[in-house]
Amino acid sequence: MENNLASQYEYKEKYRSEMLDGAIVLMAPRPATKHNRILFNIAYVFETYLRGKTCTTFPDGTDVFLTEKDRVIPDVTIVCNKDSIKDDGIHGAPDLIVEVLSPGTRKRDMGYKKGLYERCGVREYWIVNPESRSVDVYLLKDGKFALDEVYEKFPDYVVFEPGERETYKDSIPVSLYDDFSVSLDDILYNVS
Repeated sequence: MENNLASQYEYKEKYRSEMLDGAIVLMAPRPATKHNRILFNIAYVFETYLRGKTCTTFPDGTDVFLTEKDRVIPDVTIVCNKDSIKDDGIHGAPDLIVEVLSPGTRKRDMGYKKGLYERCGVREYWIVNPESRSVDVYLLKDGKFALDEVYEKFPDYVVFEPGERETYKDSIPVSLYDDFSVSLDDILYNVS
């Protein structure tokens, strides 16, 4: 029995899954280093700011039960309704969800999951693209996601026309709090 229990935990750890529209979707066993670094940086900044506040941060690995047919494991979430936090995960829509794109998840994160998060009432959704070093921020307005802004970190060698660089924003306001923003430098810290 002990051996069987150990193998169940090993399987669960090795073969993480989500349920999307009733279908079990296996996730990659372990994301790439760049992906992990970015999600750690975001979770760290969120948790540092939210310490002692009503909302709380959950990093990768926490199940979010959205519907009877949809259970996801976002890269980072912020939850403000403590009643939705149970021992087995979050039940109901988090206030903010972050997904860090990878080749195997890009289509789901930008397609089905984006629509699911919108339908379920997630107030803010970030899609982080490690390759373009950008963050697309969607805010829920009248029940629909609207692209609020695209934040992008350009390499030093990119040449801009006079005044053009100033049009690009590199600090992301978090809509849940008036005084909370996250810089792209913090998100990309130690990411090559």
